[in-house]
Parts: sequence; structure tokens; C-alpha cells
Amino acid sequence: MKQVRHLKHEFVEFIPEELKEGTVYVSIAYATVVHKCCCGCGQEVITPLSPSDWELTFDGETISLSPSIGNWGFACKSHYWIRRNRVRWARRWSQEEIEAGRCADRSAKDQAFTATTTSAESTPAERTKKKGRPLKVSKLWRQLKAWRA
Repeated sequence: MKQVRHLKHEFVEFIPEELKEGTVYVSIAYATVVHKCCCGCGQEVITPLSPSDWELTFDGETISLSPSIGNWGFACKSHYWIRRNRVRWARRWSQEEIEAGRCADRSAKDQAFTATTTSAESTPAERTKKKGRPLKVSKLWRQLKAWRA
């Protein structure tokens, strides 16, 4: 198994049936990013884009995904970041850390679902204020606003 260190990206509507090693496929229409695991094991990695899953940043030339990609369900248990089309390897997590991460992910999804089902009279800023967290604005949105100004 050869680790991938540099990635290409392709914006597509539909994810191809056969994935190329070292290529990240981005479907904006389906809010999904798919690639083969960067450890070389060949497993298909699916990263849904949403406030409680992953965030994609496109700077006009490269892509980045946040948070890190932890393939805890795969035999390889690989863990890495995709930053500006490069793979940044993270340390291996213990089983306890994996379970804690899964619990935090479930909690984030529960909170996101609760936020979308709150009353229509409440604004996003008011809902955020109640939770005591600052409102998150994506990097791409900030760049677009700055460009427009």
C-alpha cells in the first residue's frame, strides 16, 4: 500500500463508478466529496458536506476539507487532513478516542437537527446566542463578500 501525499480534485455532478487513486471528486449538487482512502487500502471514503459533517473550501486552485478524515470503520483506521490538495497525516487514535469522537459527532448532528426544527420566528443569530457559540461563517463566503465589496 502506497500512501498518497498529493491529490487532484474534480468537480462533478455524479460520482464516477470507478474512482482514480489520488483524485478527490466533489459533487456540489449532491453536497458530497468522495475519494479512495489516502493510505492506499483502496476503500471508498465518502464525506458529506453539511454543517454537522464536513466543510469544503475551494480557493480557486485547491480544495481543503474540515474536519480531519478518520476512517475508523476501515481496517487501516487511517486519519488525515486534506489541505490545499495535500494530505497531512494525523496520529493514530486509540479506540477510546474514536468512541469519544463518534459521540461528539452524534451530538453535533442532534444539535444541528434541533436547530433546524426550532421555530421560524427565531433567527440563526438568536439560536446561536442561546447556545452560547459564535455563528460560523464559511471561509468561501467571507472571500465572496470581500470580493464583492
